[in-house]
Amino acid sequence: MTRTDLLTDVPTHSRTAPRRTVLISGASIAGPALAFWLNRHGCAVTVVEKAGTLRDGGYPIDVRGTALEVVRRMGILPRLREAHIDLRRLTFLDGDGGEVASLDPHSVTGGVAGRDLEVRRGDLSAALHAAVRDDVEFLFNDSIDTLDQSAHGVDVTFRGGGRRTFDMVFGADGLHSRTRASLFGPEEQFHRYLGYCFAVFTMRNTFGLSHETVMWNTPGRAAALYAVGDNDEVHAFLNFAHPQPPYDAFRNPEAQRDLVAAVFADAGWEVPGMLAALRDADDVFFDAVSQIRMPRWSSGRVALVGDAAYAPSFLTGQGSSLALVGAYMLAASLADRDHAAGFAAYEHTTREFVTVNQAKVGEGDATLFPTTARALEQRNDMLRGLSTMPPSPEGQPAHSALTLPELEGTR
Repeated sequence: MTRTDLLTDVPTHSRTAPRRTVLISGASIAGPALAFWLNRHGCAVTVVEKAGTLRDGGYPIDVRGTALEVVRRMGILPRLREAHIDLRRLTFLDGDGGEVASLDPHSVTGGVAGRDLEVRRGDLSAALHAAVRDDVEFLFNDSIDTLDQSAHGVDVTFRGGGRRTFDMVFGADGLHSRTRASLFGPEEQFHRYLGYCFAVFTMRNTFGLSHETVMWNTPGRAAALYAVGDNDEVHAFLNFAHPQPPYDAFRNPEAQRDLVAAVFADAGWEVPGMLAALRDADDVFFDAVSQIRMPRWSSGRVALVGDAAYAPSFLTGQGSSLALVGAYMLAASLADRDHAAGFAAYEHTTREFVTVNQAKVGEGDATLFPTTARALEQRNDMLRGLSTMPPSPEGQPAHSALTLPELEGTR
């Protein structure tokens, strides 16, 4: 892939020009990262978040390749190094609970030991928020109700009743973005379903697991226990093939639990205990495994970033990294441009990186989650081969397939 240096010599936004006012919807990963860089370029930034506070904890996420340079330039790399989860072993089991292979996790993920990061989602969100909270306005427990664009700005009505006008608005509100729906229409037209659903939650660590993941598979089903340290909790993960997205379950927690329980009703290993814990868990996250693919990421004075524009799915392990890189490139593209030219530059310099990383999930079965007995045996043979090979010292090329432009104060 051709690396891009197209913005290397772009000067930053003049400090003597009127401050552009911007609103960002979403305070998870892409939102505060974008807020950080837009503030650096002299924008007056407001972030609105529907939750009442930052979400702590959460399942582990990866920061790799180009995204590592983004967090280094933000000054939060040391904090994230301290929060790094040192996953040391990934063990695969067959349907009877027998071991198939036990590997260095980087052999499977394509990551680089000692360089790439794995942290709890809440730890990354907290680090991003801490980096920008003194310079940016945060509005928690609120959200955008309506957007009305004109030649002079975007009139925003908030669900809490407030009304304000901004020069630009950005949707960083995730896979099921309301900002995207209000601009471009229903999610279904951009939603690429990959054939799986999953539930993740925490439960007591009664298994003696530490710094490791154990995954059980049968065709079309996977159950995993993920111990991020030596504490008394593990992340439980249940993934299964499903022919169509179960739309009726997405907004119904009880229906989600019923669906998962039905799919895994006859499963062995530790799954019965996981299903019992699922019934009582208060932190269940259920969703379809899918991507967002859009022909364009902006309309007028409003643009999308992160999962709202190009969710790659957890199967790529690149969701948070794309959010961090996309936020940086969007802010850089706007450094000395108006919204129209800036949004065009953002797409021109970033889309190929997004496309390469989304393509890590091919057509048909996901490599780690086969849906047939034959495909499962082929996967197991592959894993046995990986167990005898050291991880690549360079990682996967897609993770680093973009060179960041240099900006003021980022060297």
